[in-house]
Amino acid sequence: MGEQWRAQFDAEVSFANGGRLRTEGFRLDIPGREITDDDLAALFVRHLGLLMVADVRISATTIIEEPHKGGRGVAVDGTEFQVARIDMIANTGTYLDTPAHRWSGRNDLTGVSLDRLADLPGVVVRVPTGIRAVDRLMLAPYEVAGRAVLLHTGWDTHFGTQRYGAPEAPYLTGDAAQALADAGATLVGIDSINIDDMSPTAAGVRPAHSTLLAAGIPIVEHLTGLDALPPSGFRFTAAPPMVAGMGTFPVRAFAVVDA
Repeated sequence: MGEQWRAQFDAEVSFANGGRLRTEGFRLDIPGREITDDDLAALFVRHLGLLMVADVRISATTIIEEPHKGGRGVAVDGTEFQVARIDMIANTGTYLDTPAHRWSGRNDLTGVSLDRLADLPGVVVRVPTGIRAVDRLMLAPYEVAGRAVLLHTGWDTHFGTQRYGAPEAPYLTGDAAQALADAGATLVGIDSINIDDMSPTAAGVRPAHSTLLAAGIPIVEHLTGLDALPPSGFRFTAAPPMVAGMGTFPVRAFAVVDA
């Protein structure tokens, strides 16, 4: 086996939705002795499988002659394992809000059962282009009881751009949130930066969060790809790890379309 090299470095990752991740002394297999910061950043993002990355700042890089440990970026021989540490805010990427996110003493990630998170019958609410406020009347034609209700606004086309966080992003009204709670929706998701109105006129009020989470209905924000789903006839899953004391966490949200 010839020379093998690893890079030890610090990294600060900025995500398109405002989250950050910092690592110190991270070690990563590299294909040769020389590597640029840009190439190292790309290898780092690939190795961790990070999504929605806006920027990576690499610093304190040291190149070490050391056997490879294995990873997504460099093929190696033998059987070895690499264990990494990630520090990030909980609202990173596509994430789920539990009642504890809004209401003290309510269920956190450990208290929301899988029957509200996994293998749920789903329904997609198509929101016409240019409509910001998803109101009660827009929901009226849909059967939502016992279902994951996914609001397809099309705003995810701005994912990774400054426009994604613009104040004109679509949202669910408080009245519509109450209608979903009254009708027995199991989970509500949206392909926008926030399920509540983020414009200055909203004055920081969050009626959709408050109403849905008070009713024990989890919320998934920053969804993408809802245009690929049929209006119904699919099962939806957005299950986070069970971490005590946390009200939100990233999820791998996915749907399985019925045969």
